[in-house]
Amino acid sequence: MAREKLAQAKADAAKRGQLPRREPRRKGPRREGGDPQLFGRAIADLLADRGWERSAAVGGVFGRWADIVGPDLAAHTKPESFEDGEVMIAADSTAWATQVRLLARTLVRRLNEELGDGTVTKVKVRAPQNAPRPSGGLRVTGSRGPRDTYG
Repeated sequence: MAREKLAQAKADAAKRGQLPRREPRRKGPRREGGDPQLFGRAIADLLADRGWERSAAVGGVFGRWADIVGPDLAAHTKPESFEDGEVMIAADSTAWATQVRLLARTLVRRLNEELGDGTVTKVKVRAPQNAPRPSGGLRVTGSRGPRDTYG
């Protein structure tokens, strides 16, 4: 009796145009456009679709600056921008700016290890800018400023 009912159900489905599958089911997960994805994979796909891979990688390097250059150098420098293969680094003193200039080749090599060969071609260093000289009660009238040291 069960076989007769199954045959009747198949005949009814054939009349409606809804025949059961003839091909075997695929094993494993099947992904379609609306199916959930792993978060990391979804972000990677978004970055690829928008062309943001390099910007995201550079942002990651800027975020991990202390791990890449070491805590001593990171305490006195910070990356500011990346454009056309050129990284702009700000130093908090002229001494550290000079140190970064001496380490420029090493920094380019280290950054290219993180970002891929040829991504960084040059390191530019910005030393601190001189602030305007204060005026007011802290100045001696008639002094010549720093040139007045040895009379």
